[in-house]
Amino acid sequence: MKKYSSIIYIVSLACAGLILIGCETTQSGAATAPPPNSARLLVNRVANFGSDLSLVLSVDGKDVGSFTEGRNYSGYLSAGQHVITARVNPNLTGAGPARKTLNVKAGQTYSFTAGLSGGNMTLVKNQGQTVPTY
Repeated sequence: MKKYSSIIYIVSLACAGLILIGCETTQSGAATAPPPNSARLLVNRVANFGSDLSLVLSVDGKDVGSFTEGRNYSGYLSAGQHVITARVNPNLTGAGPARKTLNVKAGQTYSFTAGLSGGNMTLVKNQGQTVPTY
């Protein structure tokens, strides 16, 4: 009986440890500082994009992520000119990509919503989103 109690005790401690690790939190006010001479880029995936489709986002020809339902992009761009490209994956209908050229100014936020319209991808600028953020 004593051996059985020791096993229960050890298993209980292990479970408690796993629960505590799972409950680890970070401070909400401890955001990392943006890179120097940069601007923020936000790209939201429109709600009716499609549950089996991913939004693939590229900056200057390099993929920065693939975003499924409920996911959005948030990142930083250096000041200067950049080309943002949004495309759908899998592209079963031959939808053309959306491209925007941005002349990025440090300290600004650039916000877009990506979606499908008329058989092609769109990147629509969200209003009022080029204000200083830091």
